[in-house]
Parts: sequence; structure tokens; C-alpha cells
Amino acid sequence: MEKKYPSSIILASKLIVLFLTIAMAHFLKSVLVPMMFALIISIMLYPLCNLLERIKFPRAAASIVSVIVATLVLSGLMYFIVHQVIVIGKDGQDIATNFANIYDSIQKWFEGKFGLEPGQLTNQIREEAHKSVSNIGKYLTTVFSSAGGTLANGVLVPLYTFFFLYYRDFFKDFLIQAAKGAPAEKVVETISRIYHVIQSYLLGLVTVMGIVAILNTVGLLVMGIEYAWFFGTLAAILILIPYIGVAIGSLVPALYALATMDSSWYALGVIGWFQVVQFLEGNFITPNIVGGKVSLNPLIAIVSLILGGMLFGLGGLILAIPMVAVIKIVFDMTEATQPFSFLIGEPDEEHLHRDSFEKLMDKHEVNKKKEGSSLKD
Repeated sequence: MEKKYPSSIILASKLIVLFLTIAMAHFLKSVLVPMMFALIISIMLYPLCNLLERIKFPRAAASIVSVIVATLVLSGLMYFIVHQVIVIGKDGQDIATNFANIYDSIQKWFEGKFGLEPGQLTNQIREEAHKSVSNIGKYLTTVFSSAGGTLANGVLVPLYTFFFLYYRDFFKDFLIQAAKGAPAEKVVETISRIYHVIQSYLLGLVTVMGIVAILNTVGLLVMGIEYAWFFGTLAAILILIPYIGVAIGSLVPALYALATMDSSWYALGVIGWFQVVQFLEGNFITPNIVGGKVSLNPLIAIVSLILGGMLFGLGGLILAIPMVAVIKIVFDMTEATQPFSFLIGEPDEEHLHRDSFEKLMDKHEVNKKKEGSSLKD
């Protein structure tokens, strides 16, 4: 006879397993983050790989070609950004001189407004700088380790992507065998839904980034800001980093305008225009293009971003939304986890009305009576 444990012990066991899983994920983030990026990239490349196989490419060759295409596209984007930074850096001396003049003006304003002695503000800033320099060893260690990790991921992510494409049927067979409680057809359907959601989300995101890049650039060109395409494209790419990316994307061209233009109104104009574009993107562009591709509860989306950042850092912020979308689809696969999939999803209109709770209770009562009558039959 199978022994039944109290519900409190079962709940405690599940919470302990959840805690250990999260702790292990944080401990293994250096391995998991590049693998998750590779998984998403491989899903995005699947249509290209499948097309090449249909025109008689061997699977290994199709996988390699797909990875090379993605590497060339990302490398071209990186080259564009680095090249533009180098070009802008050639004017670094003039920009530094302009910033020095702006700083002198700010210092004189503070001295006149708050009665500071000449040079007092500079001395305070210098003291803070010395405190920061005292930790220079730690900062350099972090930078070099991060650079080393970036270089390693530059090799590992394409390699992982290749194996995800090449062994995709092998991994599908593993998932079918692992999900013993679900029929094979249900597992295959779930995998297809994951592919569709991720591909639609990423395609919509790229489209949004393209539209935002054009809007940003048009505004900068109208104001006469140099390197408008670079700043507009950079701000659009930074949409990948929720909340923080938008602020950085508007701050960089604003500082450049402040240093190179003859009036501070240009910097304010840059920030104002980018805020307008952000409003359009958040309220009209993204909802209509990405829309229900992911259909996550906004509260869950915010919590997932916070947890993703805490667990995996910057990579976690980028991966949070697609990963939670995958979890939602997986939860929807079995009846035991379907309520959690429902919680992650976006509420329907029937949940948002003033008297929605009474109507929902009536609906549940009707469903309960139907289930009772079916059992009697």
C-alpha cells in the first residue's frame, strides 16, 4: 500500500526543490546563460536550416551554414557599432574641451547659487574619484574576467547553436521519453508551440527595433545631430535591456549633443524626442506588432525581469521574457500545472470588469454541476 504524506510535507518538499533549483541555476549561470542564448538562436535559425535541408543539404552542412549566416549578421552589427565608436572617438579632444567648458559653467553656477568657495566642488569630486580609484584592482579584475567570459561565449554560443540544430531530433526524442506522463503527440505539439512563440516574438522584436531605429534617426537628423544613424540604431538595440536600455539609449546622444552643439536645448530635444518614441513604442508599436505573441501577465513579466537580472545579470534581463513564455507553454502541457500556466498568462476581459468575480463564480458552479452530472451518467 502506497504511503500518503501530509500535504504540508509535500508542499515543503516542493519549495525546497524549487529553492535548490534556483540556487543551482545561479551557481551554473556561466554555463546556462550561453546555452539559453544558443537555444533561442537555434530556434530562430530553424526555418533556414530546414529550408537548406529541403534543397538536399546534409543536416551537418545546413546547421553549419545557418550558424555562419547568424555569425556574419551579428558580426556586421558589432562592426558597425565599433567602427562608429572609433570614428566618433577621433573627435574626442574637441568633445573633451567642450565638456570642460560645460563643467566650468556648472561649477560657477553652483558656487554662485549655494555659496561654495572656488574649487570646492572640484575638490569634492576629486575626493570621490580617489575613493573609486582605491578599488581599481577589483574593477579591473571584473572587467577582464567579463571580457574573458565574452570571448569564451563568442566561441561557445555558435558551437552550442550548431549542436542544438544538428541534434534537434535527438533532443526531441529525449523530451518524449522524459515526459512519461504525457502522450508523445502532446510533447511534439508543445515543442512546436515553443518554436512558434519564440520565432514570432523574436521576429516581432526585430521589427520593433527597426521601426524605433528609424524614428530615432529621423528625429536626430531633423535636429542636425551628427552620427544620427549610429545613435538611433544603438538606442533601438538597447531595447533588449528593459527599462535601463531606454535610459542609456537616450542619454548617450543627449550628452553628445550637449558637447557638440551650440545650445543645451539640443540635448533636451534629444531626450524629449526619445521619450516620445518610447511612448509610441510601448503603447502602440510593440502591442500591435509583438502583441499576443507571448501574452504574459504584465505583473509576472516585471517579476521575471527582476528575478532574471538577479539570477543571471544582464543576460537574464534579455532572456527573462522568452524563457517565461517557454515555461508557460510547458506548464500548459499537463493538468497538474495548467493553473500555473493560467497565472502566467494575460487576464481575459472577463477578469477585469467590476462584477467579474460574481460571473466567474457562476461559471465555475455551472462547470461543477456539469462534471457532477457526467459522473452520474
